[in-house]
Amino acid sequence: MRTRLWILVAGLLCTSLVPAMGQSTRVTSPIRVAIIDGQSGGAYHNWRLTTPVLKKELEETGIFDVSVITAPPSDGDFTHFKPKLSQYRAIVMNYDGPAWPAGLRAQFEKYVDSGGGLVIVHAADNAFPNWPAYNEMIGIGGWRNRNQSAGPYWYYQDGKLVSDPSPGAAGEHGARLPFEITARQPEHPILKGLPPVWLHANDELYGKLRGPGKNMTVLATAHSDPNNKGTGHDEPMLMVLRYGKGRIFHTMLGHDVFAMSCVGFITTFQRGTEWVATGRVTQEVSATFPTRNTVSYRADIAQMDPAFLNGASPVVPSGIK
Repeated sequence: MRTRLWILVAGLLCTSLVPAMGQSTRVTSPIRVAIIDGQSGGAYHNWRLTTPVLKKELEETGIFDVSVITAPPSDGDFTHFKPKLSQYRAIVMNYDGPAWPAGLRAQFEKYVDSGGGLVIVHAADNAFPNWPAYNEMIGIGGWRNRNQSAGPYWYYQDGKLVSDPSPGAAGEHGARLPFEITARQPEHPILKGLPPVWLHANDELYGKLRGPGKNMTVLATAHSDPNNKGTGHDEPMLMVLRYGKGRIFHTMLGHDVFAMSCVGFITTFQRGTEWVATGRVTQEVSATFPTRNTVSYRADIAQMDPAFLNGASPVVPSGIK
């Protein structure tokens, strides 16, 4: 990665930039979306902080009507948790728990299989290791004792996607640093008009993910640097999948509020959600989208994390190798 990193703070003039971020070229009835949250694998994935960010980023486009559905933790009481998923055109998963009751799993499978859109954000691909349909929906996932029984590793090698059946645990990452995203399917509606390579803000770069990889198209990858405890492979970062009639967008990005403040994350998340719901993308690309040499983040989003307000800046302005 570049030895010098120029930082563009795209949120300082957020009153003028926000309307253009994911602005649609058409006016239509809002797309109803539900964000499901309620459990994470630890304090390091704080859904209470990140769900409001995801909600804000969708609503500011003007094309989404967003509800939040907070599910019980996996060991909680699901007696009265009966969400009506069919009233939403897309579900955003910001939930990382090990299990759901059989009835809820069946309802969720029916929703996606019948054509409901699904967005998987970051640690939501750690969830439900023993739910075969969910693992088919996400394509690949990590942690929660996943191993070769979950499926092969998947990564890019010599410019193509390969599967690797080697035994071993699934899921690892190094320190949270900026890294380059490389488009592999630049003509897909989610990526169309974006740079071929852009610099993503500090985030976890997931590697060694495994799964069935069925009906999966990788849209973009990132090189997992061995100097940062990486695999040395080009790891999938953005992908789309099909499950029955349902469209799925899976983003590995978005560990925390700051990672979600990256204009690259925001743009692909907004576009991915529209694509799973409608099959097309009408949103324009922000003028502040990051370049190969420039991180671009929204200060108004980053400030939704109390740590950022208290001066814990995650930006690494120089010395990146």
